[in-house]
Amino acid sequence: MAISEKRKQELVGEYQEWAGKSRAIILSEYTGMTMKEIDTLRAKVREAGGEFHIIKNTLARLAFEKAGMSVPAGYLEGSTAASFAFEDAPAIAKTMTDFARTVEVLKIKGGFLDNRPMDTRQVTALAELPPLPVLRAQLLGTLLAPASQLARTLAEPARSLAAVLRAFADSSTAPAEGS
Repeated sequence: MAISEKRKQELVGEYQEWAGKSRAIILSEYTGMTMKEIDTLRAKVREAGGEFHIIKNTLARLAFEKAGMSVPAGYLEGSTAASFAFEDAPAIAKTMTDFARTVEVLKIKGGFLDNRPMDTRQVTALAELPPLPVLRAQLLGTLLAPASQLARTLAEPARSLAAVLRAFADSSTAPAEGS
């Protein structure tokens, strides 16, 4: 069924808006998936902070190019679905690659990270990164480790002096043996 020119412009606008808000876009071939599988994948992508949409190739190419993305050959051919990562790019990539392992008809074509194209191998590498909260915690731990070690090092002489003074005070207040 043909869609009107007005609807095409609306779709290009939607795709362009989604692309502009996304940290990453994962493109996939979904031919052979059942509606139940598609709905399950949509729910999983939504849980990970993104959206999963079946897109029109020609309109998506226009929208992505308007959003400043260079679309490699083969990315927008055949049946194409796009997962837009609005919050955590590695989480969406992991959701897609994990789902592709269980539902073999889902094939990752590639995608975009910060408007730069990624091939399938790069999407898989992105999926192997820890989630954003874990990365933040690791970075914070790395940044705080030298400061806490410095604080311990600076406090140690005072702690040692206090221990010596306490030991001396305890020995002077203790009753002398044989008195």
